[in-house]
Amino acid sequence: MELIKVWDIPGGVHPPENKHQSMVEPLGQIEIPPQLILPVSQHIGAPAKPIVEVGQKVLGGEVVAEADGVFSANVHAPTSGRVAAIVEHVVPHPSGMRDTCVIIDTDGKDEWVALEPWEDYAQRDHDDVVKRIRDSGIAGLGGAGFPAAVKLNPRSNHTIDTLIINGTECEPYITADDMLMRERADDIVAGTQILARLLHNPAKVIIGIEDNKPEAIERVRKAAEGTNILVVSFPTKYPSGGEKQLIQILTGREVPSGQIPATIGVVCQNVGTTAAVYRALRYGEPLVKRITTVVGEALAQQRNIEVLLGTPVLYVLEKHGFNEKKASRLVMGGPMMGFALPDTSVPVVKTTNCLLAPSKKELPPPEPAMACIRCGMCAEACPAELLPQQLFWYAQAEDLEKLETHNLFDCIECGACSYVCPSHIPLVQYYRAAKGEIRQHRIDKEKSDRSRRRFEFRQERIAKEEAEKEAKRLARKKAAEEAKKKLAEQKAAAPADAKPATGEDPDKQLAKLERLLASAQERLKKAEQPLADDATNEQREKQAASIKQAELKVSEAQKKLDEFKASQAGAPAAEKPATDDPVAAAIERAKAKQTMAPEEKLRASIESLQKRLEKAEQKAADAETDKPDMVDALKQGVAKLKEKIASAEKELAELAPAKSPASQENNTSTTPDAAQAAIERAKAKMSMSPEEKLRSSLESLYKRLEKAEQKAADAKAEGSDKAEALQQGVDKLKEKIASTQKELADVKPSTVAEETPQDPATSDAASLAIEKAKAKAAAMATMSASDKLRNQVDSLEARLEKSRAKLAKAEQENDDNVDAFRSAVTNLEDKLAATREQLAEHE
Repeated sequence: MELIKVWDIPGGVHPPENKHQSMVEPLGQIEIPPQLILPVSQHIGAPAKPIVEVGQKVLGGEVVAEADGVFSANVHAPTSGRVAAIVEHVVPHPSGMRDTCVIIDTDGKDEWVALEPWEDYAQRDHDDVVKRIRDSGIAGLGGAGFPAAVKLNPRSNHTIDTLIINGTECEPYITADDMLMRERADDIVAGTQILARLLHNPAKVIIGIEDNKPEAIERVRKAAEGTNILVVSFPTKYPSGGEKQLIQILTGREVPSGQIPATIGVVCQNVGTTAAVYRALRYGEPLVKRITTVVGEALAQQRNIEVLLGTPVLYVLEKHGFNEKKASRLVMGGPMMGFALPDTSVPVVKTTNCLLAPSKKELPPPEPAMACIRCGMCAEACPAELLPQQLFWYAQAEDLEKLETHNLFDCIECGACSYVCPSHIPLVQYYRAAKGEIRQHRIDKEKSDRSRRRFEFRQERIAKEEAEKEAKRLARKKAAEEAKKKLAEQKAAAPADAKPATGEDPDKQLAKLERLLASAQERLKKAEQPLADDATNEQREKQAASIKQAELKVSEAQKKLDEFKASQAGAPAAEKPATDDPVAAAIERAKAKQTMAPEEKLRASIESLQKRLEKAEQKAADAETDKPDMVDALKQGVAKLKEKIASAEKELAELAPAKSPASQENNTSTTPDAAQAAIERAKAKMSMSPEEKLRSSLESLYKRLEKAEQKAADAKAEGSDKAEALQQGVDKLKEKIASTQKELADVKPSTVAEETPQDPATSDAASLAIEKAKAKAAAMATMSASDKLRNQVDSLEARLEKSRAKLAKAEQENDDNVDAFRSAVTNLEDKLAATREQLAEHE
């Protein structure tokens, strides 16, 4: 037997061991409970995800909750039964918290899934072995429940030279590992060899056991004969079973603050975990049971039992004669590191190594805490060489930063400081609460950082979009300036006596420039109005800037006026063209069109429609890449134009053979003045009585209704999207007809149109419309470019408001034409923005 040096650890205490009570009887068993409660989080890391449903039949060894990531572990059904519920239930925790649990009603048959034993596990591939350990749900059985597969697969930069199997079990009362080493030493040794192979056969493989377990030491040494495993015993001292403390005892190395043992080349596993790994590989058994110490004077029977995970604590206590009146409290774990259970319905989990039910004499209630006397005994007892007194003060003050500075997370919560404290201060409880606050603070900070990053990304995206818009605006402005400059160059290159390209009358240009100057002078006068006495410096600076800008405008306007007068001084008076009046020209064109023959009208109409079709097809093609949301509306417009062209061509074809040259000549010579005929019809309509007007209106509505009904019927037959809109038009026409019929009924039959003298200015409706058009054209001719643009802006804003109202109504009624309304609104917004830019450039 090889001897190795062992080291001592700082601090530590020697509480009464009280281990003999539970070692009198051999390892026992209890019956399968009627119900098992399986928390999905029995380990450090992410909770497992339930994969069964309520009412589902499950067998022993079947996965009921699947590991969620690397730092997680599967949960298996310990026996057969049916899933009764998946609910929040009280779980083993100092706070009495609730967590998701899979509740199984057992059937007592203990039926299992087919297991897959590996007799040749020693020859299996490394990755397959680690996967089997992970799939078996094995977590650390002696500490916090760290997933075993993670420890057995260290990082590539961690070279492991020492494997330590922890058989110390230094906590008073607990003898679960002692019983396991006595009963199943061969399983522990075989499991140790598996772990050593997975870690690429470290130079040292040590099983460490305290010297207060002579029988366990003897049996493990006997089982390890012929292997390279060293079984080392060392003096009993609490808490030598802590991972970092055991490493220091057996190797003399200290794990740095905030680091893990693998960073110094050591991996440490519990003897219970080691045996579970062996059984998972050799027999295919998942982790569904463990050895637990049931001890305390409030029990009629004290012993170690192998119990199914998920067994309610109350069921275990009842099987051992629990006397609730005699018990001072119920503790899961030992008296040093365990915690009181608020509820006996909590289940046994993977980390439950002891159920302690002491009497009031055996473990009296804690005495009231008193003020700290600064004796320093806590610092002497601390095995991590911390300053418990300072940590206590910072925890009371909730100074989280100072707690982290004083290495609070190096505290292993062994309870040695609380054990020696003469003031009975529950120091460990303060440390646990402070750790929880720090963890929550870190989580909140991480959430805050994520939110901040999202906000910054959004701001960056918005800024980028704004920059792109500004770049496009500047590009448009630059293009407009270049076009204006080019036009100015062309004007400068033209002969001096040439007529202006615009054909505008010099008198009108002069009036326009004078109005521009008057407008600039009026703005300057407004800008120079004095501010209030309490005006701020910022307001005064803005006024000064406005005055300066207005003065520049006045100067520019005056300069333009002077230049125009100078250019006109020596220029000969040009004759005004006869076609200077746009309204008169439009009337002449209309009269010319009215005198055209039907065939000529159709040809002209077809030619116009074909030009419109060509432009519409080009717009639709461009929209497929630039404005996809307008493609459907533009394609509908193309289809309508094609229909109109086809209809016009059909009419032309029907008209051509029916006309003879003679008839064409007659038609040309006898065609009446269409404009004059329209005027006569308007005069006749104005002289009609109310009854005659209503009857004429009713006749027109009936004709429109007939056409609308025909269109609606055709649309329904073709399954067109416009069928519903056409039907709405039919309904509206019917409403108008009903309203007109009612008005007609209210008119007395005796009503006769009275001959009343008509004002010549109002009797001729066509002449009045022409006069209004002429007046509007004259007003537009005298307006400046800025005023015209302002009128356009006002008109576009009014149209945009109406279009938005129509769009809102269409969206509310789920109208099929909502895309067309939306496209119209977008077009108007673009036009309005462009017009406003032009207005800003003129001003």
